[in-house]
Amino acid sequence: MTTLIPREPYSDEELQRLYPAKLKLQLVQIGRETTLALGERFRQLYVHQLGFMPKIISDADMIYLRATPMPRALDSVQQSFVGMYPSSARTASFPPPTIITRAPSDETLFPNEGNESKEMDYLNSLISKWMPEGPSRVAVDSHPRLSGIMDTVNSTLAHGPQTRLPSAFYDSKGREIIDRIGTEEWFSGYKESQEYRKLGIGALVGDLVTRMVGSAEGSGNDGLLEIAGVDGDLGKGRGGQTSIKFAMSGCHDTTLAGVLSSLGAFEAEKWPPYTSSLAVELFKDMSVKQPPAKPVESVPRQGFLGSSRKTTKSSSVIMRKPVQDFSAEEKAKLQGYYVRLRYNDRPMIVPGCRLPGKHLEGDESFCTLEAFKAIADKFTPRIWTEACVEHLDEPAFPREPEPAGY
Repeated sequence: MTTLIPREPYSDEELQRLYPAKLKLQLVQIGRETTLALGERFRQLYVHQLGFMPKIISDADMIYLRATPMPRALDSVQQSFVGMYPSSARTASFPPPTIITRAPSDETLFPNEGNESKEMDYLNSLISKWMPEGPSRVAVDSHPRLSGIMDTVNSTLAHGPQTRLPSAFYDSKGREIIDRIGTEEWFSGYKESQEYRKLGIGALVGDLVTRMVGSAEGSGNDGLLEIAGVDGDLGKGRGGQTSIKFAMSGCHDTTLAGVLSSLGAFEAEKWPPYTSSLAVELFKDMSVKQPPAKPVESVPRQGFLGSSRKTTKSSSVIMRKPVQDFSAEEKAKLQGYYVRLRYNDRPMIVPGCRLPGKHLEGDESFCTLEAFKAIADKFTPRIWTEACVEHLDEPAFPREPEPAGY
């Protein structure tokens, strides 16, 4: 793994191919210097090239910012935001933006965690003598873990010669083995088991789909309910926005690979480089007529501590309802919407979206929102905490294959 080298901005030809004119962008999901540069790339693409976001903002109401409780994740979001909207692009009255963090027990931005071979023998011949209280054997679950050794090696490569370990740690064959075993250890389960996907990353994927469906439905569940207004009263906070256009979450390498693996879009990939990003973009085909959105109302809701506060309510909220249970009217609300994944600026294809009728004609990377949600529904937990204690007396992996992305 190395630090990701940002590519040049898309050419006009690449831009037209990646962002067809008939599709209107609706939503994106996804070291200080590299995360600042990531935000600058966001600005180049979404502000200057696509014109999707404004050049100057007076508040951050249309932007959903969130990070895990890890300080580095919060720093990443802050730096990326500053890169996208530097001080010169914010008005003098710009208030501090809201960055959401959840209690660790409710956080979905990092996965829920959970050999002897010739390759491991080779690694031990290289580095076991430097293990703590060693020499002791290097293993997937050693102390430090093999993935921890990989993190240390990659960190020293990113920070220069003053931090380097003994040369054996940088053996090219050894690093390739560590990367592959680490990737298999952390992410192969997502590719093989529906339950693994559900417990590991399903809650986050459910969050992402909820916000996209909320945007398509106009129900206020696009992230607005978490951040907007005074006491949940829409249109009356900060800038008075009533919808979210851009979401940015500070998470982890294991989050990105976990999401992609669960969607069947991480085949033959190496461990995510530093400053990797995953954009989850929602597009709307402007030639497809949509049923009129019903108004979103502010209604009283009982708060966490018993106090009454307001939130929004739509007469039909479908975001976490399985597609198979949709009425014809509810399915119609998703027509003309497409989802695309871009991992480190590369469009990724969900295998189930290759099927006829499941993608934009001529480009399999644009998955219909209905198809994408149907795939995600299969591993989105209804109640996460209860799902964790189900099937405890059953085998860890399914008896029949349950491939990801379908």
